Amino acid sequence: MPRPTAAQLAYGSCTVIFSTLAMLLLSQTSSGPGIAVIALSALALGLLVAMTVPVPKKPAAPVAAPVAARQRVAESVPVASGSER
Repeated sequence: MPRPTAAQLAYGSCTVIFSTLAMLLLSQTSSGPGIAVIALSALALGLLVAMTVPVPKKPAAPVAAPVAARQRVAESVPVASGSER
């Protein structure tokens, strides 16, 4: 399993913190089981957000042009001779 990127950690952590605060303020619960349910649901939501953040792809290796294409480019470039000055 690949390591999480900095963006995944940041988005997941912010989601956990803000969703926990929002759910606690909106539900106005003060019981232990209610707080536990809210904390677990915030952790699940944070994990979901962290896993759905797109992971940057590695840049593709440059592909060499076919030999025929390089020859056409070389033939189309005008060459200046030294006597045209």
